Amino acid sequence: MFFYFVFFFFSGFCGILYELIWLRLAMAQFGVTTALVSIVLSAFMAGLGIGAWGTGELLRRPRRITFPPLRLYALAELLIAVSAVIVPEEFVAGHRLLAHVTSAVSFSSGSYYLISGAWVAVTLIPWCACMGATIPLAMFAIRREAPIESPRSFSFLYLSNVLGATLGTIFPLFSIESRGFHFSLLIGATVNCSIATSAYILTVMRKRAALTTSPNEPVTTTRTRNWHPLLPLFLTGLTSMGMEVVWIRMFTPFIGVMVYSFAAVLAVYLLATFVGSAVYRDSKQDARPANPVVWPALSFLAILPVLVCDPRIPVNMLVRVLLGIAPFAAAAGYLTPKLVDKWSNGDPDSAGTAYAVNILGCILGPLISGFFLLPHLSEAWTLLVFAVLWLLVAPYSLLAENTAKQRWRGFPALVSGTLTLTLFFISRSFENSFPGRQLVRDSTATVIATGEGMEKRLLINGNGMTFLTPITKVMAHLPLAFLSRPPRSALVICFGMGTTFRALLSWHISTTAVELVPSVPKMFWYYHSDALQLLQSPSSRVVVDDGRRFLERTFDQYDLITIDPPPPVEAAGSSLLYSKQFYAEAKRHLERDGILQQWLPWGDPIVRSSVAQALKTSFSYVRVFHSVNGAGYHFLATDWPIPARSSHELAQQLPSTAAEDFVEWGPASTAGGQFEILLQNEVPIARIIAEAPNAPILEDDRPVNEYFAWRAIKSGGTYTAEEEAATGQLQNTGGTR
Repeated sequence: MFFYFVFFFFSGFCGILYELIWLRLAMAQFGVTTALVSIVLSAFMAGLGIGAWGTGELLRRPRRITFPPLRLYALAELLIAVSAVIVPEEFVAGHRLLAHVTSAVSFSSGSYYLISGAWVAVTLIPWCACMGATIPLAMFAIRREAPIESPRSFSFLYLSNVLGATLGTIFPLFSIESRGFHFSLLIGATVNCSIATSAYILTVMRKRAALTTSPNEPVTTTRTRNWHPLLPLFLTGLTSMGMEVVWIRMFTPFIGVMVYSFAAVLAVYLLATFVGSAVYRDSKQDARPANPVVWPALSFLAILPVLVCDPRIPVNMLVRVLLGIAPFAAAAGYLTPKLVDKWSNGDPDSAGTAYAVNILGCILGPLISGFFLLPHLSEAWTLLVFAVLWLLVAPYSLLAENTAKQRWRGFPALVSGTLTLTLFFISRSFENSFPGRQLVRDSTATVIATGEGMEKRLLINGNGMTFLTPITKVMAHLPLAFLSRPPRSALVICFGMGTTFRALLSWHISTTAVELVPSVPKMFWYYHSDALQLLQSPSSRVVVDDGRRFLERTFDQYDLITIDPPPPVEAAGSSLLYSKQFYAEAKRHLERDGILQQWLPWGDPIVRSSVAQALKTSFSYVRVFHSVNGAGYHFLATDWPIPARSSHELAQQLPSTAAEDFVEWGPASTAGGQFEILLQNEVPIARIIAEAPNAPILEDDRPVNEYFAWRAIKSGGTYTAEEEAATGQLQNTGGTR
């Protein structure tokens, strides 16, 4: 059994590594959208479920087996290793196919989703089915080799798999930083090949007769007909994964939006699941039903994050995550393997069915949360819905397993329900910290507009996005003033408060803005009194889409493409708007003498150098300016020589309405004065690159800005005093856009 523990430990490590990296690679090819993320995760989980159920069905049928069963498991691991290399290429092929099709036919956003989603599903499901097949195949082998361990073999494999998955959430953070996504996938492939080779060698070394079945012996026994464990098993998957979507939103104001923050949530969840599974394995009480208090107690644990995320409670971020997530995850980790063991009794077929039922819940949970509950309810009310599900199932479970105690079956549910409702109503959510706020929810985020006058702010899932600042006006006026002719069209990627969009419309040119979160443009009126008038202008257009995906679908050309990725610089997924591949796509949509404006908050020297190299490699001419308040950089990139103009000459390029917009918030009182501040703070791009000459070019495969832990550890995590001041200013004001 030691070998099986090792096999599944490393198999779990590889599985979560593939899931995390495949998700990012799919985002790079098909867009950073909630729908795409849901498609990728659903396809991954669907493949696991199909593999577990299908393999169990195949093993149930009597058949002649003339080789050691463990070799089937080795074959599955070998195919998983192949997937690490093949899946990224399939994503690239799908992207090229879509690009070829859209070059001839214009697709709507919905059609694009349908085609890209179908490609992702067809790509992932077969390979993920191999992952799902490993548990029934290993149980099949264990049944022949270690019959005594067989009745609880699922929980044994599940325990090892979860522990390996915990390591799999941490290791990629460092391997991706040092070598990139594809290299990390090759590490996973090497591990899977090692598992396959070791399993095969093990079958060669073992020469016992028990390794093969007799010609007429059925592979498994008759399937059990007690269906009662399947409902709570389905609910553990449904509520665990459904609540995970809610946890991300609830904890974001406290943990931030970096990949390390999300990894911490996932690691806590998996580690707590492992602890719960270990408690079950140690209890040796698999034959007994669950304690009557367990089922309704889950409702209380489900609502616990509402209390933990109360901003009035001053606790450490890590403690907040542990207290909010670990108790429920541990309970689910205890119940899931217990229920599967009880249902299967070591039978691979039954275990595959039970595991597939659990995975079905895992697929439906995030979809129900993200697309049905969260757009209409708060995070707290969504958790209450999941908590109520456990209150409803508790009497059913007690009736099925504790018929001798039927008269007590409602008591635990009553007590737990009372505690749950009490906890719910005494807690206060993060959004209540902003009196007079305007709040809108959708399937992607909870958007809050708050503040008065120049103190107005925009928050998405509690994370500060932007505030009113002249920096966002510079993103429009500075590049347009350098054009060698009057501009005709512009594109804004990331709408934010709409300040840059509004500034571009003051030039009386056709302006398109792309925003990922549907509810963000709905707040335009809150920040600008003329918002409704501007939106009704025939020159304005607002598109809800991923900016990079929009560029890949449109045929339009622009004189200016201005980009302000969501803060902070280290935000998860933000590298897809700083990478060399993104610049190549943006360049295709620039007019011959068009300009790309890239905004970059401070970051560390390696990030600045990495972004600067990506721009210099992609464009013939690049000029860099400090912002008007000295925090952050405006990069102007083009393949046409940028004219050397004085501040007065630049001011002469602005229409009167644009000049008026430019000085609306200062700091100078004239357009010439504004440009003078910028020209005096021009920085040679060579100087920025020289800050870290050995930094890699920022590419899709090397998101230098997002993965920084190792270099922060080596450098002691220090910044210059100027950078610290700027960073603190940006954090306190909630962003830069």
